[in-house]
Amino acid sequence: MINDTKPYFFLVFCGCALIMLSFGYRAGFGLFMDPLSDARGWGREVLATAFAVQNLVWGLCALLAGGVADRYGPSRVLFAGVIFYGFGMWGMALSTSGAEVLSTAGLLVGAGIAGTSFGIVLPALVKIVPEAKQGWVLGVGTAAGSFGQFAIVPLIQMLISYAGWYQALQFLSLSTVLMLFFVLPLTRIESADGAAKGDVSFSLIKVASSALKVPSYLLLVFGFYVCGFHLAFITVHMPIYLVDVGFSAAVGAASISVIGLFNIFGAYYAGIISDKAPMSKILVLIYVARAIVISLFLILPKSVVSVLVFSGLIGLLWLATVPPTSGLVAKFFGTRYMTYLYGIVFFSHQVGSFTGVWLGGVLHERFGNYDGVWIAGIILGLIAAFLHFNIDEKSYENKISTTVPQAY
Repeated sequence: MINDTKPYFFLVFCGCALIMLSFGYRAGFGLFMDPLSDARGWGREVLATAFAVQNLVWGLCALLAGGVADRYGPSRVLFAGVIFYGFGMWGMALSTSGAEVLSTAGLLVGAGIAGTSFGIVLPALVKIVPEAKQGWVLGVGTAAGSFGQFAIVPLIQMLISYAGWYQALQFLSLSTVLMLFFVLPLTRIESADGAAKGDVSFSLIKVASSALKVPSYLLLVFGFYVCGFHLAFITVHMPIYLVDVGFSAAVGAASISVIGLFNIFGAYYAGIISDKAPMSKILVLIYVARAIVISLFLILPKSVVSVLVFSGLIGLLWLATVPPTSGLVAKFFGTRYMTYLYGIVFFSHQVGSFTGVWLGGVLHERFGNYDGVWIAGIILGLIAAFLHFNIDEKSYENKISTTVPQAY
């Protein structure tokens, strides 16, 4: 933790602002599915595959970047993330083939999101606040991403409507310069954790292998796969799904925005509750509730009201998983290797994201609907609840320290 405690509120603000922009941009990509596909003459599976790869690259790069951030601090990862994000969105606008959009919207943007969002920023913020505030800062940081989704997605839809998808992507690319203003103060976290540069005890392979021998950590890893499946499928396919069943594109944008609005409250209070209640049991309730809400959405007649009610309810549960999940990683192993060990859990999340986005595109092209993916989401929600119910919530930090000798 930074010795001078006064500036940590400012650093939390900068981290939250960065997450807000990063997650806000990312949440709006589904709005480009129809106009970009139509303009390039692609089937829906082309962009669905690119966005699926984006999620997978996000997870893989977050894992690798987590190791770099734990060893050297987060600043170089954050700067690289901004550059990848900006060039990726600019290249996405220029892409005219499946291979090009896979490289830009998939690889570059995926790496950009990895370097500027939850996986890097939240562990950095946890390291600079008192232990009693860790749940709070995880909730605030996650809620900031939700606010980005709420505030930025409607702006993206307005840009597309009034300027066109091409100009909208170019504007978003140029606006990533704003991220740099919030990255610069976060360079103060470089030495906050005392993770020594060149520390011979720091072996990522040993850290990972010892952590993965802990059954409760493995359950957390597998459970977070389901969260990624739910979030990515809905983020990318919900706007176009609503168009398919007869609503306007504006309703699709409103749905994603309402999810973001209600998730501000869900994520924030999940962080507060995580400081007071068993985090594994919070996750059980969240996944069961998701399965119930999705089931009701499929069964009940579709209307603007039912869409917005579903969006509000699923929004309360949306990123509410992040504070207790990341909090469990900190509780299991402490904060020294948190960025990297949370990166492993998050990679599982992104494999789930890849599956949800890709499967949605493939099944829609084959059967003309998303019914199979919605049903899979219900089943997976119940499986995730069962996995988290069996987590033994205690410290396993000695499992790491006995395998990886500490240098301080």
